[in-house]
Amino acid sequence: MKRLLRCLAILGAGGALCLALLPWPTSGAPAGPPIRIGGTLALTGPLGSTAIVHKIAAEIYLEQLNKRNGLLGRPVEYILLDDQSKPEVTRTLYERLITVDKVDLIIGAHATAGNLAAMAVAQKYGKLFLASTMLIDPRRQTYDMYFPTQAMGPEPQATMPGSVLDALVSTGRPPKTIAVVASKFPSVHFVSIGAKEVMQKRGFTIVLDLEYEFGNRDFGAIAARVKEANPDFLWVGGVGVDLVLLAEALKKLDYTPKGQFMLFPAPAPMAQSPDTKYAMAMSVFEEHPPFTDNPIVAEFVKLYHERAAKAGLTYTQVDHQSALGYAIWEILEAAVTATKSLDDKVLARWLKTNTVNTIIGRERFGCLNNSTCEDLVKVKQVQGGRWVTVWPKQWTAPGVSLIYPSPSP
Repeated sequence: MKRLLRCLAILGAGGALCLALLPWPTSGAPAGPPIRIGGTLALTGPLGSTAIVHKIAAEIYLEQLNKRNGLLGRPVEYILLDDQSKPEVTRTLYERLITVDKVDLIIGAHATAGNLAAMAVAQKYGKLFLASTMLIDPRRQTYDMYFPTQAMGPEPQATMPGSVLDALVSTGRPPKTIAVVASKFPSVHFVSIGAKEVMQKRGFTIVLDLEYEFGNRDFGAIAARVKEANPDFLWVGGVGVDLVLLAEALKKLDYTPKGQFMLFPAPAPMAQSPDTKYAMAMSVFEEHPPFTDNPIVAEFVKLYHERAAKAGLTYTQVDHQSALGYAIWEILEAAVTATKSLDDKVLARWLKTNTVNTIIGRERFGCLNNSTCEDLVKVKQVQGGRWVTVWPKQWTAPGVSLIYPSPSP
């Protein structure tokens, strides 16, 4: 009852959510005071359409965890706050989680800007910081207890664009000219700068290079510039629904790109928009074999379908974002279980020298400034109203291959 009252109190203070995910009645149910893990997600604001899937994945993982034995034999409670997609709010909420709520551990926010704010607080208090959706230059990452669980390797600004270009070359008809349109949002801006370098080194011609402010919703002027440049391929360094909005603006000009890519899309809008058919994006997981061959993964997929439908999501398949929302908890559980500790420094030391099997693959840290040593990034494409992996070949969906250039509408 005390815990319920506390959750209600938090709910009334600043629109926060408290998910008290306590054990289900099983013979081996955890007992004792709960281990309290705090974090924020962008449940409202420009990033809300993507962050919701991380919330659902966390709920599923922690319910299953508490059905087993919790952590260290104790139930786990997730104190989740809404940072409203605002870094300044994120910073304040992590201060509150650590100093007022006095959580045992923290877990990352959603997207790079918020996570950068949260990481500054984690560093201030010496807290372990796992982030599933933060992408910064590993060479400039100086906090020794930060671990990027998205698994993009030590040079994501080169390997990620390289994978996209490799996929296009594999069709036998790669583009010659590329338009680059990039948000100033930190992660996509970083990767887009690297992408331009890779494109030029590999002989592609950049015919348009534009930047826009994060949160922009008027793409009319940008669409006009894209149409005028008439590239063979459109690269959009964007997040959320950016490409959907740009595609709608292009449609008003009666122009359809021959091929298009966006870095971090919200899964539903691009999969379901008629204007982004055959659009591409990066991914670490999509809901088809061989990803779903593992029975634990298959169970998560089943539960996610149910929860996503109940939450009113129009795209209920597990994809890049929801898989990352699950994997980050796998990594945290592995570290706590192996060390039998909640000490942040102990957990960080363990992560630097061990490998964790996750839904997205084997993650091994300890390379350049704690970056993942392996690059687990794949390339996906919208086909038939759903996302499917199209590169590399060993991860493609059964019977699927990359479609480029896109068929005429």
